[in-house]
Amino acid sequence: MGISATAQLVYGYNLGGGEIDWLVEEATGEYGALHLDWYDEQDDVEEVGDFVDVAMRRLLASVGFTETDWRAAGYHERKKEAQQRLGVTFETYCSSEFPIYVLTAHTITAAQGHAQTMDMAALQRQPTENRWDAQLDTALQTLGLTPTQPRPAWLLCSWQG
Repeated sequence: MGISATAQLVYGYNLGGGEIDWLVEEATGEYGALHLDWYDEQDDVEEVGDFVDVAMRRLLASVGFTETDWRAAGYHERKKEAQQRLGVTFETYCSSEFPIYVLTAHTITAAQGHAQTMDMAALQRQPTENRWDAQLDTALQTLGLTPTQPRPAWLLCSWQG
């Protein structure tokens, strides 16, 4: 198994973290750690999950999904419906060993060896037509995060893994 590269064009916010500093105003802890009442970077990842796991649980709870038993009948369908209501997710870039986080309302991925044609006019219309800014704003409020990036934008991110 070798190393591959992927490109992601995402609409959202670069939150940083991982290999780089956090790019949010709440990175006021020791050595730039996040200072949030719902997340502690010192928690055992094996026990509570990483930043994305903890943040997604909080976001999904905000739209009424609090289930934890993935073996329960219909769990995955109910979770998928909640994710659709939420309208945002997290993506990572850089590498699997040192992920950097983006909060995104839309992701386009091009795997190594593939090219995609982009409709730039459609990309400009989509955020307004789909209310992505409002969805991202709601998610940021729920998480108590204030990105240093002034507004959502199209971000081209690389991934190696």
